[in-house]
Amino acid sequence: MLLIRARAGPSQIHGLGLIAQEAIPAGTVMWRFQEGFDVKIPASRLEDFSTNAREQILYYAYFHEDSQTYVLSSDDDRFTNHSDDPNTKAVDDYVYAVRDIAAGEEITSNYDEFFKLSYRPLR
Repeated sequence: MLLIRARAGPSQIHGLGLIAQEAIPAGTVMWRFQEGFDVKIPASRLEDFSTNAREQILYYAYFHEDSQTYVLSSDDDRFTNHSDDPNTKAVDDYVYAVRDIAAGEEITSNYDEFFKLSYRPLR
């Protein structure tokens, strides 16, 4: 769940991105998993979903390897794009600003910290 004011908007990186709607000081906790709002989907249950729903999960969720679950944000956090020089850092179940982020600036993360892109569970 986003803890700062941000929403999807035009991105110079990839179509849509997550755009800060306020100045965000370095060190600010920007996101955390919120039970009842965000969703954890066990990899073992992925096949229970329709093809379209599976595609959405695989595109927007990140895979938490230790728990074998897909984590799907229920807000515009899912539009956060990758950068090799991100302005956020994921630590445990939180995302922090690593530097000041200006209002109107795109919020980025390094997917290598917590994403398994194109992950497909073995059957």
